[in-house]
Amino acid sequence: MFFTRPGLEQATRRVVADRRARRLRAAGVSTLADLGCGLGADALAAARTGIRVYAVETDPLTAALAEANAQAAGLADLVTVECGDATAFDVSRVEAVFCDPARRRAGTGRRIFDPNSYSPPWDFVTGLAERVPRTVVKVAPGIDHALIPPGAEAEWVSVDGDLVEAALWCGELAEVPRRATVLTADRAGRASGESVHQLAGSGTSEAPVGAVRRFVYDPDPAVVRAHLIAELAADLDATLADPSIAYLYADAAQRTPYARCLEVTDVLPFSLKRLRALLRERRVGRVEILKRGSALEPERLRRDLRLAGDQPASLVLTRVATAPTVLVCRPAV
Repeated sequence: MFFTRPGLEQATRRVVADRRARRLRAAGVSTLADLGCGLGADALAAARTGIRVYAVETDPLTAALAEANAQAAGLADLVTVECGDATAFDVSRVEAVFCDPARRRAGTGRRIFDPNSYSPPWDFVTGLAERVPRTVVKVAPGIDHALIPPGAEAEWVSVDGDLVEAALWCGELAEVPRRATVLTADRAGRASGESVHQLAGSGTSEAPVGAVRRFVYDPDPAVVRAHLIAELAADLDATLADPSIAYLYADAAQRTPYARCLEVTDVLPFSLKRLRALLRERRVGRVEILKRGSALEPERLRRDLRLAGDQPASLVLTRVATAPTVLVCRPAV
């Protein structure tokens, strides 16, 4: 593909674009409008499944590169690129719409956090679902749940542990209220069937709260953002130690694609002096520091600990029943 720097920064990862295209194709979509196509990553993914794509991009240079990318991929017969206003495209020509509104300011590249300042604007984007029965909208992972249209499925996607995007599946495409999709990509950016995992639920359930137990689970960020902690807790027979902190605790270690598991060896009310003494006693010289609900800066804490041993450990900075707490951990077997 041909890239510009801003276009590369905003392009959908191939593993994500390919999976979305396969889902659209499985839903019976044969013609698609890609409004705000950028450099064409999503348009090419759809075309690779046999979908006829009409791609619209407002920036002339970006549109030219999208067309060049379609030609370079051998997909020019399935991808038509138009340079123009996405809001003026006649959506009656297609069976489905994919829209990725620009969330950076032209010229500066700065992120736009107000959806009303997106391009196309948010009211146009959300109105697409009322005009086209099958609509998908790519949104920022930090989207406020209150902005999710009623009846839409909101999906958060992570790749190799990094939260990369969220998408709204509207109309006939909505299957569940909330979904977390966890992907693992190979070196070519593709995913095999075994590396795609999905957790779904209402996004409104609450997990039970209890004491710190033998194992702590650090959920994947897609699960956290999708508000599916309660669903994961049920799968793991786990509880929270603080209702506002997304660490889960259980008596047994289970392998799960949705969280990393550590064994808790010590639970301390946070005290730098006590923690330093404990790590010195255990000859700990290397620490991994995780945190949720803590104001401490990991790198500053690492310096203040003055580690000198030869053993590793993981430190989890958190709150337990509102009290600042540190968990000393090791990998779970």
